[in-house]
Amino acid sequence: MKGKWAAGIQPRNFFWVIKDRLAVSERPGGYGRSHRKVRRQEEMVWLRENGFSRVVSVLASPHNMAAYEDFGIPAANLPFGAHDDPREALPVIYEQLRGWLASGERLLLHGEEVGDRLLGIVAGYLLWAGILDSGPKTVTVIEHLAHRELTATGRELVSAVLEVAKHPQV
Repeated sequence: MKGKWAAGIQPRNFFWVIKDRLAVSERPGGYGRSHRKVRRQEEMVWLRENGFSRVVSVLASPHNMAAYEDFGIPAANLPFGAHDDPREALPVIYEQLRGWLASGERLLLHGEEVGDRLLGIVAGYLLWAGILDSGPKTVTVIEHLAHRELTATGRELVSAVLEVAKHPQV
C-alpha cells in the first residue's frame, strides 16, 4: 500500500475550466519567495498521478520547464508578458491549446498565480473557441469557477479576445 503522500498534493488554487481537460493553478511549487522545490515535486507527482499530459506555462520566462521535463511531464512555455499585445499573443496561445485539447490531452495551464491575467486568458479561450458566446457570460462563468471577481485587467483581456474572436470548432 502506498503512503499518504504517494499521490502528491494538488497545486494551489487548482480548478477545472473544462472538466477533465483543461485546468488552471498557480505555478507548481509556488512563486516568488514562497517557491519551494519540494512542494513543486509533490505537485508534479499529483499531476502525473492524475493523468495530466502537459503543463502549459504562460510565464514570460521559462521557469520550471526543465523540472517538468525531468519529471516526465511534457511542458510548453507560451509566454504572455505584461507588455505583450493580447490581440497578437492570445490567438497564438489559443491555437496551441485548441490543438492539444483536440488531440485528447489533459492540460494544466499556469501563471505565477491565479490572478486576473491567467483568469482573463482562460476566459478569453472559452470565448475564442466558441464554448461560450458572450463576454459577460464568460466573465460570470470564470468568476464562478475561480470563486473571485475578475477585475479590469482580466476583463480587458476578454474584450481584446472579442476583437479577434474566430470561434473555431473545438
